[in-house]
Order: sequence, then C-alpha cells, then structure tokens
Amino acid sequence: MKKRVKRVKKEKVKLFEEFKKFITRGNVIDLAVGILIGSAFTKIVSSLANDIIVPLVGLIMGKINLKELKWVLTYDAEGKALSSVNYGMFIQYIVDFLIMAVCVFMLVRLFTALRKKSEELKEKAKKAEEAAAAATPPPPPAPPEPTKEQLLLTEIRDILKAQK
Repeated sequence: MKKRVKRVKKEKVKLFEEFKKFITRGNVIDLAVGILIGSAFTKIVSSLANDIIVPLVGLIMGKINLKELKWVLTYDAEGKALSSVNYGMFIQYIVDFLIMAVCVFMLVRLFTALRKKSEELKEKAKKAEEAAAAATPPPPPAPPEPTKEQLLLTEIRDILKAQK
C-alpha cells in the first residue's frame, strides 16, 4: 500500500513538473497574450461597427435601426409578431464581419511590411559586412617551413663562417 501511495505522489509531482514546463514555454504565454489582445480588439471593432458605422448606415437609409428590420411571418391575436426573420441583425453581423476583416487585413499588412523591412535591413547589413570583409586584403601567407636540407645547409654555412 505504501509503495502505491509513493508511486501516486511521484506521478503527481511529475505531472505538475510537466505542466509547469508546458505553461512556462514561450509559445503558451504568447498564445494567451494573443487571445487576450484578440478579445480586446474584437470589442473595439464591434463598438466601432455598432456605435458608429451602423447608425450612420441607418441614417443614410432613412433613420432606420438595422437591428429592428425583420419580416414578420405570423402574428398572434393581438397583432404582435410571433415569428419573424430578423434580417436586420444579419446585416448587422455582416457589417461587423467586414469591419473586422478590414482591420485584421490592415494589421497583417502592417506586420508583413515591418517584417519585410526588417529582413531587408538585415540583408543590407549582411551585405555591408561581406563588402567590408572583401575590402580588407587577406593577410600575407606565412613563409613556408624550411626543409631539412635547407636547415642542414644553413648550419654548415654558420659553421664555416665561425671558422673564418
């Protein structure tokens, strides 16, 4: 029984360590930040659509609230709509989608341009570094090591000079 308890504790510790490694990896943190920013961005774009653009479209169309546009299919005894097709809400969602798509497209386009510019600057710096390396002359080659014969002849010459 004690062995089983120890094994379960070890498995829990191992599971916790694996989860800790998983959660502290950069990708998970980046994903969480992306989700939070995306959520905030969605709220901003939805507010832009609902509070600014849709009222302007309604004003252009004759002071109509798009959300209230509908086709009534059936009425009750008092003349109230029982079932209806709310196409105004559909138009509202299309406007929301189009605004969101344009905003995302512009952000992607901006990030792509920034990445391209960054890559161009890196490439330019690399070419400048290569040009600087090519402009400096290579060091002269080291003189070759004398052969055994040359060493022997030099030694003989030195001995002859010493005898004179």
